[in-house]
Amino acid sequence: MYKNLILPASILAGTIIGAGMFSLPFVFRKAGLTTGLVYLSAFALIYIFIYWLYADIILRTRGEHRFVGYAKIYLGNIGFGTALFIGLIQLFFVLTIYLILGPSFSRLFISADSLYHFLGFWLFGSAAILLSTRRIAFLEFLMVAGIALIIFLAAGLGLKSFLSATDFSQPIKWSNFFVAGPILFALSGSLAVPEVVSYFKESSAPISFLKKSLALGSILSAIVYAAFVFGVWGLSQQISEDAVSGLVGQVPEWILALLGILGFLSLFSSYIVVGLNLRRILEYDLSLSGWLSRALVIFTPPALYFSGFQNFVYLVSFVGALFLPLENLFIILMWLKADRISMYASILVGGLTRKIIPLLILIFVGVLGYVIIK
Repeated sequence: MYKNLILPASILAGTIIGAGMFSLPFVFRKAGLTTGLVYLSAFALIYIFIYWLYADIILRTRGEHRFVGYAKIYLGNIGFGTALFIGLIQLFFVLTIYLILGPSFSRLFISADSLYHFLGFWLFGSAAILLSTRRIAFLEFLMVAGIALIIFLAAGLGLKSFLSATDFSQPIKWSNFFVAGPILFALSGSLAVPEVVSYFKESSAPISFLKKSLALGSILSAIVYAAFVFGVWGLSQQISEDAVSGLVGQVPEWILALLGILGFLSLFSSYIVVGLNLRRILEYDLSLSGWLSRALVIFTPPALYFSGFQNFVYLVSFVGALFLPLENLFIILMWLKADRISMYASILVGGLTRKIIPLLILIFVGVLGYVIIK
C-alpha cells in the first residue's frame, strides 16, 4: 500500500503544499469558514479530474515531455507559444510572491527595517540562482520539511482553541467567489503529475493505483490546508494576510522564532528552485543567452514588486484566478485533442470524467470571467 499508493500520492502532495497555504487563513476569515471549506473541497475534487486528464495525456503520448511540449504536440505552434508565455509570466509572479512573503518570516527572528529584509532575501536568492547550475535536492528537502513543521506546530498548538471557539453553523455564501483564486493557487500541483506518472513507469507499482494516488494527493493537501487554517485561527484572533505576522504577541517568542526560521528556509529554497527552472526555460526553450536569462530571473521579480505588486493575497488571487484556469483549460483541450487522434485507448478517464468535462470548462471560464469583470 505504501509503495503503490501513499508514496506516489506524497509526491503530488509535497508539490502542492507550499506558499499558497499562507493566504488561506485570511481568505477564509474574509469569506467565512464554511464557504472557504466548501470551496476548498470543491476545487480539490476538480483538481482530481484535471490530474487524471493530464496523466492520461502523458500515458497516451510517446516520449518524455512536459506541459509546454504537450501543448505543441496537440495544440500546434500557437498552443506552444501561448503555453510558454503563460508558464513564464506565472513563474515570474510566483517569484514575486516569495519576495513578498519571505520578509514576513525573517522579521520573526531578525529585527530590521522591512526594506532590508526584502533586499536580503532577494540578494541571497539571486546569488544562488546566479551561481547554481543544477537543481539542489537538499533545498527541496528544506522546503518540504519546513512547511510540514509549520503546519504541525500551528495545528498542534491552535486546534483545541479553534474547536472550542468556532461556530460551524455559518451559511455558505457562494457569492464570495474571490476565494477561488487563492484556493486554485494553493491546490495547484500539475508540475508533479509527470513525476508521479514516471514513478509508476519506472517502479513495479501497478498502473491501476495511479488514479487513486492522484486523488489521494489532492485530498490530503486539502485536509492539511484545513488543519493549518484551524491552527492559525486558534492561535490568534488577529489574522494577517500572510498568516504569520498576526501571531506576533499571541504566541511565545520561541515559537515565533522557530516559525520564522522554518518558513524562511522553505521559501528561500522554493525561490531558488523556481528561479533555476525559470532560467532553464529561458535558456533552453527561448534560446536566450545565459547572462540575459540570469538577468531576467534576478531583476524581473523586484521590478514587479516595486511597480506595485506588493499585496500578497492580491497577487496569489491574481495568479490563481488568471493563469491557473488558463493552464487547466489547456490541459482539457489537449486531452480532447489526444482523445481524438491518439492510437492508444484512454487508461484513466472513464465515463464520469468525460461527462464532467463541460462543467470543468464552465467553472474555469467562470473564474476567468470573474477576474475580467472585477
